[in-house]
Amino acid sequence: MPGAELAVIEREVVRCARCPRLVEWREAAARKPPRRYAGETYWAKPLPGFGDPEARILILGLAPAANGANRTGRIFTGDESGNFLWPALHAAGLANQATSVGAGDGLEATGAWITAAVKCAPPGNKPLPQERGNCAPYLVRELAALRNVRVVVALGAFAWDAALAAFAAMGHPTPSPRPRFSHGSDVRIGSWTLLGCYHVSQQNTYTGRLTRPMLDSVIRHATELAEE
Repeated sequence: MPGAELAVIEREVVRCARCPRLVEWREAAARKPPRRYAGETYWAKPLPGFGDPEARILILGLAPAANGANRTGRIFTGDESGNFLWPALHAAGLANQATSVGAGDGLEATGAWITAAVKCAPPGNKPLPQERGNCAPYLVRELAALRNVRVVVALGAFAWDAALAAFAAMGHPTPSPRPRFSHGSDVRIGSWTLLGCYHVSQQNTYTGRLTRPMLDSVIRHATELAEE
């Protein structure tokens, strides 16, 4: 059963300590939080995926935020990226609410699984290639367990490349010429469609590079593709 397989992966992810630099960084963030989070108990461990084991859409981010998911213990929860993403998922019928503030807030995803290419918060939101490689087997196993997934929405070029690597590891080589990431681009690989979207980071949303209508359009396209 997908749920049982995902639970095994979750337990392994949470115990993971393969990347010393990331272990040090995620724990340092918990020891010295910004003033607005002073006194809170941080999760400060790797972040497993979250959502519906029967999902047809997988949302793939880069990595947890040091004072977002690394604090709350749930991916895209407790930061501005999550505040931008979840209303779009809710509007598309993929979440039961538009807010995501903490692991006990009642949020549920329907038809979607949300995860990250790298499971620990990295310094400067920039994982090293080796760190992405250390996490890669977890993504492969998630995809294998999520047997109904038909669309992978890659939030940014880092996630796009991680998805291509996961597909290749599962026996579906990257097409030649190599598909390049761009917002709204899509490519069919094996039984999946890989769909590109600018990341929901403040760097993109505050500058207008990614607007709410742009994100809504990608999520709508993902739901359409998932039903084909």
